[in-house]
Amino acid sequence: MRYSQLFGKTSKSIPSDAESINAKLLTQAGFINKEMSGIYSFLPLGYRVLSKIQQIVREEINLLGGQEILMPVLSSIENWKKTGRDKDWVDVLYRLDNMALNPTHEEVVTPLVQKYTFSYRDLPVAVYQIQEKFRNEPRAKSGLLRGREFNMKDLYSFHKDEKDLNEFYQDAIKAYQSIFNRLGLGKITYLTYASGGSFSKFSHEFQTECVTGEDTIFVCDRCHTAINREIIQEQVMCPDCNSDKLRETKAIEVGNIFKLGTKFTDAFGFSYVDEKGAVKPIIMSCFGLGPSRVMGTLVEVFHDEDGIIWPQSIAPFQIHLVGLAPEAFGVYEQLKKHKLDVLFDDRDDVSAGVKFATADLIGIPIRIVVSKRSIDAGGVEIKNRNSKETSIIPINELDSAILNYGKAR
Repeated sequence: MRYSQLFGKTSKSIPSDAESINAKLLTQAGFINKEMSGIYSFLPLGYRVLSKIQQIVREEINLLGGQEILMPVLSSIENWKKTGRDKDWVDVLYRLDNMALNPTHEEVVTPLVQKYTFSYRDLPVAVYQIQEKFRNEPRAKSGLLRGREFNMKDLYSFHKDEKDLNEFYQDAIKAYQSIFNRLGLGKITYLTYASGGSFSKFSHEFQTECVTGEDTIFVCDRCHTAINREIIQEQVMCPDCNSDKLRETKAIEVGNIFKLGTKFTDAFGFSYVDEKGAVKPIIMSCFGLGPSRVMGTLVEVFHDEDGIIWPQSIAPFQIHLVGLAPEAFGVYEQLKKHKLDVLFDDRDDVSAGVKFATADLIGIPIRIVVSKRSIDAGGVEIKNRNSKETSIIPINELDSAILNYGKAR
């Protein structure tokens, strides 16, 4: 992609109404555009990142055994009345006559799965979607971290007994950990005990340590587990290893998982017939993870004074090619020929300094500069976004050098 043809450019000014780091940088760098409070359009750079996050999530949930579906944005308010959540969610539920814009999909997925599940032979079932959600969020001021419309992966599992549910639940925890490892957040994202609300004593969250986070957690560095501040009064020791050495820190919630029991299946009269012909209750779990919220979290964690620093796995492009000499066009064609994903700053009406500032703001992991100076030195200049060090690579060795360069960092 040539930068001159890219829809959505960087801006010199910081949005005056952007209060969070992710809102400032993502808007200034041309990844998102604010439509109204808590509602954003994703521009080409931003949609590339969001799609890569979604794909990592999709791959890991597929490995877990989840089957992807797509449910409607609208649902009947009658289903919400059946579960009683039309009143519980009255402050955040967007209603349109006798319909609701779904903030979550238990009221849709439960009767859907019920239509195709009759006996123990049909269980367990795990279905998920990656879909937009809508919540009338009163504090929609943190960019992608707290929106009124947001992207969500929601997985729902249906089981014949607690043993089956618990086994799947533990496998799902491992899948989430794999997701965060691939996103570059694994070392600072903790399985966190939180209140189970009306469902159980405890639920679990995945909290990413970040100085700008809204949540306070207490981390056990011995076993990589944490406790949300809301339950620290009753749980003063690590629930996994019993350590009393817990470290207080700020964090951003990037995922949550619940054992729902029979709350929703009972509401819809959803049961199954076991091996002996007896009618038994079906128990549920749900597993949420917001790709758009994760995108905002990545920016809150990975940035410096010059802009964003994307992990390689979800960066909008692999390489940011800065052209300061005619030879840059040949290098661009060479990189494309070898199937490398390149953003080429081909502008001829801005200075080198502007191009370097653009590259730093956008935050693509590898920057290559083709200039008279680099050509005279024997090739092109290559630099990692998260480093001050540069190297000169001969043009004919560039392809293999990029692969090694990326692996070394």
